[in-house]
Amino acid sequence: MKTLNWKKGLFSSTYQIYSGSKQIGSLSSRSFSQTSEAEMNGKKYTFRTKGFFKQKTEVYNEFGKLIGDIQYNSWMTKAQISLDSKYYYWKYNNMWNTKWTIQGDDNTQINACTNSFSGDIEANTDDELAILSGLFVTNYYMQMSFSVMIIVFIPIFMSMVN
Repeated sequence: MKTLNWKKGLFSSTYQIYSGSKQIGSLSSRSFSQTSEAEMNGKKYTFRTKGFFKQKTEVYNEFGKLIGDIQYNSWMTKAQISLDSKYYYWKYNNMWNTKWTIQGDDNTQINACTNSFSGDIEANTDDELAILSGLFVTNYYMQMSFSVMIIVFIPIFMSMVN
């Protein structure tokens, strides 16, 4: 199994991905942006999220060619990732949403343990796009959860102020 780790600063929107002490990649997304840029081992990718209620994310290579997509479930606990006609299934493994797994039809296995600022990833594959996609899905669900919390708590806060 290959072990990677990632780090992200408190106010940073960039995940820095490491193999040992060497940075090998990154995933950058602005809060509430529909586009994220990713890079690992010299290969670059773009994730573009489309839709409003039923969102999906399209994955592009560095030449702008569509090479995959990510479909999300309504409960923000699972996702189906299709990359170059390979299928992967992403899901949370615990109720605190700090552990997730990707399983692929090709026996790919990626396991991660994360928190808001760092995490460890173990993978039996060198497929950087599958690993980046897993990290992207995690970030997507964290942003969506934050958005839901804002939508719920702003009216409560506003009613307390008035």
